Amino acid sequence: MIDERKLQQFLGKMIVDLGAAASVPLMRIGVRLGLYKAMDGAGPMTSAELAAKANISERYAREWLAQSAASGYLTYDSASRRFELPPEQAMVFANEESAFFTGGGFDAVAALYQTQPLVEQAFKSGDGIDWGDHAGCLFCAIGAMLRPRYSANIVQNWLPALNGVVAKLERGAEVADIGCGTGYSTFIMAKAFPNSTFVGYDFHEPSIDHATAYARQSGGAGNIRFEVAKAKDFSAKDLDLVTCFDVLHDLGDPVGAAAHICRSLKPDGTWMLMEPLAGDATEDNLGPFGRVAYAFSTMACVPVSLSQEVGMALGAQAGQAKLTEVIKAGGFSQVRRAAETPLNMVLEVRH
Repeated sequence: MIDERKLQQFLGKMIVDLGAAASVPLMRIGVRLGLYKAMDGAGPMTSAELAAKANISERYAREWLAQSAASGYLTYDSASRRFELPPEQAMVFANEESAFFTGGGFDAVAALYQTQPLVEQAFKSGDGIDWGDHAGCLFCAIGAMLRPRYSANIVQNWLPALNGVVAKLERGAEVADIGCGTGYSTFIMAKAFPNSTFVGYDFHEPSIDHATAYARQSGGAGNIRFEVAKAKDFSAKDLDLVTCFDVLHDLGDPVGAAAHICRSLKPDGTWMLMEPLAGDATEDNLGPFGRVAYAFSTMACVPVSLSQEVGMALGAQAGQAKLTEVIKAGGFSQVRRAAETPLNMVLEVRH
């Protein structure tokens, strides 16, 4: 027996969800064409004023503004027929240095749509999908999505939460950033601690090329280099600090990686892991963030892990208990949660 009230409520939810999905290309256009930046701090604007300032068609501006207002991204005054970007929304859409900027997230979602045919086949076969086979520049988008979090937290909050690590970095330490991707995390640390030496490792050669180019173009960090290597066979030894930012759950053999990191650290060294914030049970993660995390996990994290040796496929919502189990299986004895944000947790690991 169908409950008509429940059906209508669910249909209302689906309209909201479809609206969010349909908004992604429009938000990307707003970021890529600088529409949000044109509105940031400019006060109320008509479609003609935005079109003139951003050098776009007024007709397209009018439709884009209306959709953005309907989404709650902009405000609209019917008397003046003007739209405005509130300062809070500007932190998300316009300010690329903001910890809340989500432009990279929109690009990452768009890349997932392109990857759907591959994942659809993987559902049937059970096979994995290599990181380099994902459609679009997913690795670029993921790097851009994570960069605001890195900029706001690595030096200011996460490294200081580790016992004695900042003092070592200030004196001069040997650091390996495993799974560095596009290199933003490595560069941020290297620039902040010029007396230390940093090597970023990633198994994806295009990511390492991107990281090397970014470091060269950005300047100010001569204590950094990047190499292609897997988490279980990178060459560095006698390390004071190893970092893994949003990496462990993507690995095919996280236990093997943990064992290699354990051997590569000095006896008093530290392994810092940043992972998505998740509870240990499925029911703990059935909320807005879990919804996003499980989507990325299904479309990217699990397929990438399954494409590698062992293929443990921890998933993006593995939880601290499972992560600790994996870490200790690699030879470590001490694991504690050193810090957390609404989206991530930071684990401090020692021998």
